[in-house]
Amino acid sequence: MRRSLRGIAIASVLFTLACSNGQATSAPATGTESENSATSIAAVPLAGRVTDAAHVLSPQERVNLSDRLAKLEQKTQHQLVVVTVSSLGGRDVANYTRDLANSWGIGRKGHNDGVVLLVAPNERKVRIAVGYGFEKRLSDGACQQIIDQKILPSFRKGDLSGGIKAGTDALITLLE
Repeated sequence: MRRSLRGIAIASVLFTLACSNGQATSAPATGTESENSATSIAAVPLAGRVTDAAHVLSPQERVNLSDRLAKLEQKTQHQLVVVTVSSLGGRDVANYTRDLANSWGIGRKGHNDGVVLLVAPNERKVRIAVGYGFEKRLSDGACQQIIDQKILPSFRKGDLSGGIKAGTDALITLLE
């Protein structure tokens, strides 16, 4: 896994915004936003296939999710990463997720097939960022459907881990 994660970190992948329950901003970045971006991204180091910086998953849930994501990668070579953050630092969820995915290098170089499921529970934001290579398979509509039908129902019941698991399961099904 270490070798695979090193490969992830080395790969340079441009991500497109697939869907979210928040609106992306089109205003140019200000100096403050750029500083916030660098600080926010640096504050969330890649911890593996599951990075639970908001501490919403139990250790066993992290292990189970990580195992499922490892099996997906072994079977398909596609990389799916789940991340929770305690704060977006005032940034737009779409920009934050894209910047995080790019800084981590999720997906294979030349294939642009990485996917990031990000949850920011304090801001009540969810985002699925999809590499260009997956735009047809994981369209905006498909990602929004996963968020609306799989993730948010559990979140509304206060079951964050259940929503994350359901969203991850749905993404894995589409990627296999």
